Amino acid sequence: MTISKDALLAARFPEADVELPTLDGTVRVRALSRAEVFRVQKMKDVEESERRILAFAMLDPVLTVAEVQRWQDASPAGELEPVVDKIRELSGLTTQAEKEAVLDFRGEPDSGV
Repeated sequence: MTISKDALLAARFPEADVELPTLDGTVRVRALSRAEVFRVQKMKDVEESERRILAFAMLDPVLTVAEVQRWQDASPAGELEPVVDKIRELSGLTTQAEKEAVLDFRGEPDSGV
């Protein structure tokens, strides 16, 4: 079956809620698009990279880059980490996903390690 152009061009990003115990609630995020991943990977500044990731992927609440910076400034050190980790996981950017991609590319069997 051939895939239609409309199907190829339609947004279809996985989403998830992330618990923030320090704020007694959740936020909703989505995976990054391939284009967004490329934009973030080009950035050398880690803080700015994190701001962009969150601004791209936050669905509820929606935040601008400036608002993410305010959140970074106002939050305890580890508060944003689970949110960024979930976005990376949804986007296939976890260490395990990267390792599996390299193994698949090389055609090597997954050792399960």
